[in-house]
Amino acid sequence: MPGGRLTQQERQQIALGMADGLAYAEIARRLDRPTSTITREVMRNGGPTAYRADLAHRATERRAHRRRQTAPRGPQAPEQADGRDAQAVREYEEAFTTLLMQQGLPKMMSRVLTCLYTTDAGSLTASELVQRLQVSPASVSKAVTFLAGQGLIRRERDERRRERYVVDTDVFYQGMMAAARSNAQLAETARQGVGLLGPDTPAATRLENIARFVDFVAESIARAAEQARDILYTKPEHTKPETTSDGTATPSPGRG
Repeated sequence: MPGGRLTQQERQQIALGMADGLAYAEIARRLDRPTSTITREVMRNGGPTAYRADLAHRATERRAHRRRQTAPRGPQAPEQADGRDAQAVREYEEAFTTLLMQQGLPKMMSRVLTCLYTTDAGSLTASELVQRLQVSPASVSKAVTFLAGQGLIRRERDERRRERYVVDTDVFYQGMMAAARSNAQLAETARQGVGLLGPDTPAATRLENIARFVDFVAESIARAAEQARDILYTKPEHTKPETTSDGTATPSPGRG
């Protein structure tokens, strides 16, 4: 799999693929690149509806030039500890941020949320976020206000009375339940159309089938979220694989 930056020709191929309605994965396969590379490229350069190869290439060159010319002037983001590959972690954080952006979260909010999720403590102060993300305090303030308002993070005071921003693991459960409620509302609205359009019409049949499908999905999501909620608060079991007489590893037993 080739590494390095995308070439201008590759960006033109991405633009052609987007124009043809190809999925990111298919474009990546044709270029022999990771799907995450194509996703990041498109999302940071206008998104799927506004991506242009020439503009994307010039923007990348400008960013690279600024990085070369700008000398560090303030406290830099801390180096990765615990033997982690700093470059690999940065790439993972960028991919996670891009995924959150694809799901509708603004860029700065996505960066802050990713930073909190990938921090061992699961919480940071505003100044720590500024240092890690190398952005202005105003940008962090706006992002955390938005995230707290959406219930994606919460605020608390530490022993030094500093305000910390914390990712609440339970937010995934709450998000799933909200999705279930939203789907239930969609099913109810679809069924209202059945009576309005007439039970024997093709349109009513279509809406009834949509309602039945969405009802089933909503109930399944709610039931699964309730059953799996405890998983959010358990530590993964890291078991050492057993070995056979010839030294090969045997699969670990599954969890019940």
